[in-house]
Amino acid sequence: MSDAADVDRERGFERRSAPLGEIDVARSRHMWTRSAVHVTAGGNLVVTGEWDGTVTAREVDSLETRWTATHPDHAIGIATLDAGSDGGEPDAIVVAGRGETGTIAAYDATTGEQRWCYETVDDLGEPTEDSIFYLPYVVALETHGETCYAAARRYERDGETRQWYSTVYAFEPDGTVRWRYETDASPIALDIDADGERLAVGYNRCMGDHDTGLVVLEAGSATIASSRNGGGETADGGDLEWTWDPGTEGDRRVGDVAIDGETVAVASHGDKRGYLLGPGGAERWHVDLAVETEIDGETLYAYPNHVAAEDGRVTFVTGNTYAVESRETENRHPNEHRIATFDADGKPVWDDAVRGFVHGLATDDATVVTPCAQNFRVRDPDTHAVRFFDRESGPTVSECLEGVATAAAIDDGTVAAIEEPVAYHDDGVTRGAYRLHVTDLESDR
Repeated sequence: MSDAADVDRERGFERRSAPLGEIDVARSRHMWTRSAVHVTAGGNLVVTGEWDGTVTAREVDSLETRWTATHPDHAIGIATLDAGSDGGEPDAIVVAGRGETGTIAAYDATTGEQRWCYETVDDLGEPTEDSIFYLPYVVALETHGETCYAAARRYERDGETRQWYSTVYAFEPDGTVRWRYETDASPIALDIDADGERLAVGYNRCMGDHDTGLVVLEAGSATIASSRNGGGETADGGDLEWTWDPGTEGDRRVGDVAIDGETVAVASHGDKRGYLLGPGGAERWHVDLAVETEIDGETLYAYPNHVAAEDGRVTFVTGNTYAVESRETENRHPNEHRIATFDADGKPVWDDAVRGFVHGLATDDATVVTPCAQNFRVRDPDTHAVRFFDRESGPTVSECLEGVATAAAIDDGTVAAIEEPVAYHDDGVTRGAYRLHVTDLESDR
């Protein structure tokens, strides 16, 4: 594929592409998140965040650069603030980082000028080792109107003692912190309800005083809250509404959360199931996704890593196979790398294979998009693709890539994806390049 606009002859639609410079080639094992992409409301701009901190806003139709900014850390998360009720231009682009400072910053959507900047390292503490895993990491962003919500974490280890420090933030339009919610657990996901009243926080690793996988906060509170030493004790802001936990042994708890009306869907790492919860955390149903299964004398499982929920449809995606006895195995869990959708009663609607590790879901109305990276056990280049699914009927089309798809975004029929180059250790051949791809989904129907 060239770096100019390309046409997929088989499907007959235009795919526009733009180079993103150089990046270390991915190998057989998954790389940490290095890139981000976002399509603004109405599909007017596509914004990329790159491994070196470069943030670029491009016109969707031409991919011409509107502006470029330099974020202090690896730019790995993007959201927009206040696109307006008329679907016009967003007010600002918010970028999350991973690096020495764990910076969250807002950039003017028209000019790229930095409006405000917040360094989460001031709350999380300095990294104790010069390793990517120990750096402050803004793991999730959500926005509602002019308010930005973010979750950041930092890890450290001293001998056998492992420790997480984390903070969930609500930011005012000028970057002032409206409230904080601090714990000694590791957050992994956020979701805000449609009215901007409730914020769901998923915690992946709980090995300290905070011992619950899901926290639902009152989003509109206006002062500081903390649960670092009380497992949920709060002041007057970021008020705790309710919590939920799979109740399993070990420190693994939740992989992702999604709010749909009064319900919250949860992908559980604790027992490898999917849940739908009602008000107060009352369980409405649960489904086995990739629970522990005996195959050829091994106990295998896969983590449910992602969930999306809308209009009574809940979609889960599972990841790689692991063995209880050892992370290495030649066998495969029957439900690894699968996407499955259930109705409001927990009954199956459809399921399909995604064929590789999915870094994150992109959704818009009836469409679910999965950017599929490498399957580090199979290592088949034919699995590299961006796949599209209809919430009601299942798989629709796929966009095959030479490299691995590591991020995707969709809005108003415009789909954007990041491709990164990969070289598997089996053959040493480098496939693909670091580039942006954009297509108009409506033109394919």
